[in-house]
Amino acid sequence: MRIYPRYSPNSTASSEFILDSQPVLLLAACRTVKSDRLLGRTCFLLAAAIASMAGQDLALAQGSYPNRVVRIIVPTVAGGGGDTIARMLAQGFSERWGRQVLVDNRTGASSIIGTDAVAKAPPDGHTLLQALSTLTINPSAHKKLPYDTLRDFAPITQAVWVPNLLIVHPSLPAKSVKDLIALAKSKPGQIMFASSGYGTSNHLALELFANMAQVRLTHVPYKSAGPAMIDIMAGQVTIMATNLIGALPQARAGKVHALAVTSLTRGPSAPDIPTVSETGLLGYEFVQWYGLLAPAGTPREIIDKIYRDAAAILQSPEAKERLAVDGGASVASSPDEFAAFIKTEIEKWAKVFKAAGLKPE
Repeated sequence: MRIYPRYSPNSTASSEFILDSQPVLLLAACRTVKSDRLLGRTCFLLAAAIASMAGQDLALAQGSYPNRVVRIIVPTVAGGGGDTIARMLAQGFSERWGRQVLVDNRTGASSIIGTDAVAKAPPDGHTLLQALSTLTINPSAHKKLPYDTLRDFAPITQAVWVPNLLIVHPSLPAKSVKDLIALAKSKPGQIMFASSGYGTSNHLALELFANMAQVRLTHVPYKSAGPAMIDIMAGQVTIMATNLIGALPQARAGKVHALAVTSLTRGPSAPDIPTVSETGLLGYEFVQWYGLLAPAGTPREIIDKIYRDAAAILQSPEAKERLAVDGGASVASSPDEFAAFIKTEIEKWAKVFKAAGLKPE
């Protein structure tokens, strides 16, 4: 019988252990202990104690959730769109549950590091993932992932969608999408665009743009959106299609020039900014989505509770108003609807990669 430490999100000690066997197997082993009566009785008492603790843990998980701190892991930098939405949900959950709900930013590797942390967390609802579109892009962008996107997660809800904002450095002689396309055609491969990493949503947004406009741009991947935005503002790279929530304040401040939003309709937070489709590339659409997931195996009762409370938060007038200011809109789809959406998105991006000739890393 093997003993190993149990992961505990709010514990720094390594003295908490679980037994790597089921009580029923231990009971069976106890029956073979015939040579020592005291040892046999001790064995049975130990098995009964383990069974009791297991029952208590299950009761806590299903009947008293949450019973400790809940962490929402955001696989992107603090201050970005996903982080903003996660903090809004965390505040709402804390108020409803009477428990502390923390946002934990674990960045790197195109959101893979934070996503993998949730895939390997205990399936008890106390560690959640604030995923983004990259979740369904990464299966095509990478040859091997440390998790299986469809197998290792329990979808809870697609929370929000937000359009990207196509921005350029003010020094670039392009004041519209038509200007940008004309400039790119006159300088094939010379115009550089930034992204938060290969295969991320802002990378694919401009690959789709280049494919539809029949132009050639040079991709410059960064480790995250923050450094990419810094270099855009400094003029080191000249184009980026990034989250409207993070980019709009920089555009309003004059640090970058906003050419267009990537949704098919103008956003309520920026009605003066046209869409890509209406200003030079008919039919172009690309939106970023954010959703909440738990580790696979999380009890359905817990999934449904989190979904109901998340939907109530997202559909409140306060949340809708707050999201509209940032150009987003709440979705609050059901767990089953979100699961179907994830499967469809994975298939869609596989086709985009093939059409664009992009190879997995």
